[in-house]
Amino acid sequence: MSFHREKYKPKGGPDGGDGGTGGSVFVVGDTSLNTLMHLKFNSTIYAAKGGHGRGNNQRGADGVPTIIRVPVGTVVWRRTEDEGQEFITDVTDDVPRLVAKGGKGGFGNARYVSATNQEPLLAQKGWSGDSVILILELKLLADVGLLAKPNAGKSTLVSRCSAARPKIAAYPFTTVEPVLGVVKRGEKTFVMMEVPGLLEGAHRGVGLGHQFLRHAERARVYLHLLDGLSDDPVADFRMVNEELRQWSPELARKPQIVAVNKLDVTEVRERRPSLERALRQAARSLEPAVPGWETPVFFISAATGEGIDLLLNRIFDSLESMPKTLPSEDEELVEELEAGEEEVMPTAAVAAPPVRRRETVRVERGVYVVDSPGLEQLVALADVDDQRVLLQVWREMKRRGVAKRLEEAGVQAGDTVRIGRVELEWF
Repeated sequence: MSFHREKYKPKGGPDGGDGGTGGSVFVVGDTSLNTLMHLKFNSTIYAAKGGHGRGNNQRGADGVPTIIRVPVGTVVWRRTEDEGQEFITDVTDDVPRLVAKGGKGGFGNARYVSATNQEPLLAQKGWSGDSVILILELKLLADVGLLAKPNAGKSTLVSRCSAARPKIAAYPFTTVEPVLGVVKRGEKTFVMMEVPGLLEGAHRGVGLGHQFLRHAERARVYLHLLDGLSDDPVADFRMVNEELRQWSPELARKPQIVAVNKLDVTEVRERRPSLERALRQAARSLEPAVPGWETPVFFISAATGEGIDLLLNRIFDSLESMPKTLPSEDEELVEELEAGEEEVMPTAAVAAPPVRRRETVRVERGVYVVDSPGLEQLVALADVDDQRVLLQVWREMKRRGVAKRLEEAGVQAGDTVRIGRVELEWF
């Protein structure tokens, strides 16, 4: 609230400026990040406040937007009032996604000038911004998902095909988190993701299956690696596919390429013809989503590199023939976010306050309680000990129809009227 004062103008008019809009919060995908660990111990984030309006009709500065950087592939959920979860967005690129909107700035007293009110003594308090609890879930994005039972040679294969250097040892569950590697052939590249080994019952969480399987959801094609020295590689093939089906039928329908490892061992080389026939027969039971897909079977040695070039050539050819689809967002959600972004950085001097709902009046223990967000914002900064201010508040209540509802409720002179946290004496 301000009145213009300068030399030779001792009685200038009201010139209180509006408050600035509070900063909003956006989630942005960052390709340099691979985990959410940077948010684990910094999980409470406050956006910048809008600046206060000042005299000479100076509007307060808008709050600077807050950016939360997350890995590409992060799914963002919002906690609802009933402790449920509401989907917000799927971060697949570096386009900012609005997750919490800043509050609107309040009107300065210059907004309340009228023919009957030349000296407005009321200014509006700014509106509160969103307060949300977000649940972030990382699902890595990769072109090829490398699946197998534990200790089948996945890490050795990834290190052979790419510059990734996962831990390699001769015991199960050497890999305890997904590993990404970029495979390059000339100008062509694809991302291979090693999913830690799957055990029977992985869809129920056995062997940390829940943590591993969710990453496999994003792969375009699966490279199913089998241990050639296993007692029954065909049974292993069926077990892993059954775990995929139990976790999600959509995962089981993704196209697969089968590779039998450890071809450098004589025993595996000798049983290759019979094992290849058995695996092709077992693969026919799969129903891939790609029409006409026939699951190929390769024999390789991750240790010596034998057969890997042929395998990679087939993977490159398969990826080129498949459309690269990314998770899509709901149309209504996209429209809501676009509208929100326009409100965050408005081109006009000030945006209108939120739509006012119908005011109500109720009596609690002899106190007349007015439920009116607009009036609450207006009286929050008012000097209610000033009779001029009380008169202007009464005029605003009359304009909104609140005064009539109070009279209908039986309010009398001297009764207490509560508006938000402010109590007034009715006169």
